[in-house]
Amino acid sequence: MDPVEQFEEERRARLEAFGQDADFRSLSRDWLEASMGRQYVYNFHWMGRPIIQYPQDIMAMQELIWRVRPDLIIETGIAHGGSIVMSASMLALLDYADALAEGRVLDPAAPHRKVIGVDIDIRAHNRALIEAHPMANRIGMIEGSSVAPDVVDQVRQAANGHERIMVCLDSMHTHNHVLQELEAYAPLVSVGSYCVVFDTFVEDMPKGFFKDRPWDPGDNPKTAVREYLKTHPEFEIDAQMDNQLQISVAPEGFLKRVR
Repeated sequence: MDPVEQFEEERRARLEAFGQDADFRSLSRDWLEASMGRQYVYNFHWMGRPIIQYPQDIMAMQELIWRVRPDLIIETGIAHGGSIVMSASMLALLDYADALAEGRVLDPAAPHRKVIGVDIDIRAHNRALIEAHPMANRIGMIEGSSVAPDVVDQVRQAANGHERIMVCLDSMHTHNHVLQELEAYAPLVSVGSYCVVFDTFVEDMPKGFFKDRPWDPGDNPKTAVREYLKTHPEFEIDAQMDNQLQISVAPEGFLKRVR
């Protein structure tokens, strides 16, 4: 067997085994609960901006972006801007790689691939730092509720003309809000690309774990995903991603559009 194929075959077998390893999954879930209670997720930066994500999920996103090669990423939830900066930097690498492969000079002032971030409250200091970032010319920001009709219309208009679109939902984590986001933005995802729904892990935490938040087991992104998938067979959960990560805030949240 070709050594590259052998490596990938061994990886596939290992991930399949992880999916059957209840003890390993339990350990991972216990660590996630313990680390979330200690605000571990707030410890990281991407290119100087705080990125409120687990390192495993950051790795997952860069893998997906490189694999899918989107020309537009839509993200709900901006916070400090680390996630949209990370997406923008990955898109910049894709543009650079394309230019090298095609033997042309890349014009950084005219980026092909872009990110749209939506947030109900883009705080002035965060906006200023994002707009001053080297990746800023790849980033567009829309302030307003991600499920407000006028905001949805703005995003849909901005998506016109893009061939490969990826969506990341990471704003309000209640069932109804996420379900509305899925109905609004998942249809924009291109076949073979992903709608990634963050914080589905809430369903797996003890009741009352998030004392100062409106979401809880029974009312969270995972319950919204499960309801959405009942009537949208064009999306499937990427179980291999769950097996690969083990520790993730998005179990059952990596939704691949298959048709």
